[in-house]
Amino acid sequence: MNIGDVATRSGLPAKTIRYYEDIGLIKPRRTENGYRHFAESDLHKLAFLGRARALGFTIEDCRTLMALYEDESRASADVKQLAQEHLDKISAKIADLQAMHGTLSELVQCCAGDNRPDCPILRDLSQPADDVPD
Repeated sequence: MNIGDVATRSGLPAKTIRYYEDIGLIKPRRTENGYRHFAESDLHKLAFLGRARALGFTIEDCRTLMALYEDESRASADVKQLAQEHLDKISAKIADLQAMHGTLSELVQCCAGDNRPDCPILRDLSQPADDVPD
């Protein structure tokens, strides 16, 4: 398969595929004239990477996951640990977003939204971060 074919089948842009090759996540063969030639195994790896990235794993996490995937003597505990660490980060982000949502919701409710210049949203945003209540 050429890069256009594998891009279509994997759902990844050709630019992303080239990037993954540049950083060593995939290593397609090259023809005599220098064109990339992708095997089914490359397509499978690209689908794997696309799914991992869609779940928010970093490039380095993907590198680790790919190494674990290719290591038939791996312990599933290693994979679970990496996934659990990522899940913990996602949970922390969700908590941060919920706190932001709560604060902004409160500020929006406190603002009259009329023609007066007084605005609790702007007043709150102008406070130094240390002075803003949690």
